[in-house]
Amino acid sequence: MKKVPSVLLIDDDETTNYINRLTITRAGIASELLVCMNGKEAIDLLQARCELSKTSGEHCVPNLILLDINMPIMDGFGFLDTLNNMEAMQHHNVVIAVLTTSANPRDIEKVKAAGVTELLSKPLTRDALLKLVAKYFTEIPASVDSN
Repeated sequence: MKKVPSVLLIDDDETTNYINRLTITRAGIASELLVCMNGKEAIDLLQARCELSKTSGEHCVPNLILLDINMPIMDGFGFLDTLNNMEAMQHHNVVIAVLTTSANPRDIEKVKAAGVTELLSKPLTRDALLKLVAKYFTEIPASVDSN
């Protein structure tokens, strides 16, 4: 099974995070799974990781971000704006999938305009997750691949 080196899940709903963590863990697709409750918490985490990576040489930006849009403190759009302006993003290709319950055409257009890779319906299913990984992560280094 291919594994994504690092996955970041951002959602303000604890139950949704629990279910998504379970789905990701059971699918066995992530070597590292990070969870944040809002966009600001995620940006703070990424900035701290990028600061540490200056000495460790490791990548600070996750390979896959699963993002909710409607959150307090900093919503998904605020997160995307800030993320796209981070210096570390200039050197990394990140797959960003928005998880949404919205069928509002304006929301969907706004998500597409924000440079999101995929739009997935909530709840996240194992099938949708595996299709996402198969589509975007075909060349994962053997060192993180198990079996």
